[in-house]
Amino acid sequence: MTLAPPATTSPYQSYVYAYPHKTAYRPLPERRALRSLWATEPKDALSLYLHIPFCEVRCGFCNLFTRIGAPDGLTTAYLDALERQADAVRDALGDDARFATAAFGGGTPTFLTAAELTRLCDLAEHRMGADLTAVPLSVEASPATATADRLTVLAERGTTRLSLGIQSFVDAEARAAVRPQRRADVENALARIRDARIPVLNIDLIYGIDGQTERTWRHSLDAALAWRPEELYLYPLYVRPGTGLGRRTPTDPDPAWDAQRLRLYRAGRDHLLAHGYVQQSMRMFRRADAPPQGADDYACQSDGMIGLGCGARSYTSGLHYSFDYAVHMPEIRGIIDDYVSRPAADFAHTGIGHPIDVDEARRRHLLQSLLQADGLPHAEYRARFGAAPAEHFGTALARFGDRGWLDDDGHVLRLTPEGLAHSDAIGPDLFSPAVRAAMAAYERK
Repeated sequence: MTLAPPATTSPYQSYVYAYPHKTAYRPLPERRALRSLWATEPKDALSLYLHIPFCEVRCGFCNLFTRIGAPDGLTTAYLDALERQADAVRDALGDDARFATAAFGGGTPTFLTAAELTRLCDLAEHRMGADLTAVPLSVEASPATATADRLTVLAERGTTRLSLGIQSFVDAEARAAVRPQRRADVENALARIRDARIPVLNIDLIYGIDGQTERTWRHSLDAALAWRPEELYLYPLYVRPGTGLGRRTPTDPDPAWDAQRLRLYRAGRDHLLAHGYVQQSMRMFRRADAPPQGADDYACQSDGMIGLGCGARSYTSGLHYSFDYAVHMPEIRGIIDDYVSRPAADFAHTGIGHPIDVDEARRRHLLQSLLQADGLPHAEYRARFGAAPAEHFGTALARFGDRGWLDDDGHVLRLTPEGLAHSDAIGPDLFSPAVRAAMAAYERK
């Protein structure tokens, strides 16, 4: 069955942080050897991503691949498996692989103890060959796990960016999002991060929480700005199946909630712009004087990415691959248990992924460029695909233009301010029928 493009009456269809999404991945017809997958790929500027699938608590809005807590010995077993996987992957890549960026994500990487974080850094450096002191290294953290000993390890090992999920500085709103935390604890965590002198602090905030108003939203924004973070991410709240909020909150379309989220987004955007921040995408705002983080600061993940861990993706030009994906906790626990029990030889192959043909490569390039504020240069697209973007996506681009979402000066395709506000409708509109059908099939499981 071929599905029609998603309706665009709601600005909030889906957050496109990677294309295709892992819900479109499926078992491959046959297992593929990593050595052959990477044999002809450029390997001089790879991205390295290490996934830690543990959190101290799962927020009500979270549909990421993570489990709450870890029984005794599980984090050690997980790091053991990461080392086995790293050895197999590094052997498959060969001696010419070089890393240009690195990131630890999750889950919450700082769920690990300081000693375990040291071991994780050693793995990235000594087993994978990434020089963490010479490349941008981004790490995700939560207020409860941003302890002084962990931050000391991260700072000493070269972390250039720490992203802290706060979501709201109003305790009642944090509780409404099923994120139990106290404002005082959040402020103490921010003080420890600044004391650690990690160059870039990113703060995540969420708008659209039950009970949130423009006044309380401004309160959270101002509380964040008091710390002069180099980056701020403003996320609209989503309620997804399988999440804490999804189990108790209706997920039907809600025009009033859409209008509230748009109103809060615009208020937040304008407030940050007035305070010297530059908008990089719908979500991402960077302080104008912030230190640079590298050439791929604002782009979605590009080809040439190595992901280690059972929730990590890897990208070649012809295949995106990973392990199995789940949102519900029992399935997640089963996937983690399977991962930690795998022998080293098993990590030299992959069996789950999504092939990237020419059409998907075009869509991916268009998406990861168009959803950034700088837009897509015509010449860049033509150099890669031999045609102008409109020759491949003319109908969709015309539709965006008719709605006032897209400008084209003949050189660059760029979303208008209103187009950026509707990024979560524009992105899904560009999904291929095959990816849309696969994602829909996963949601119905």
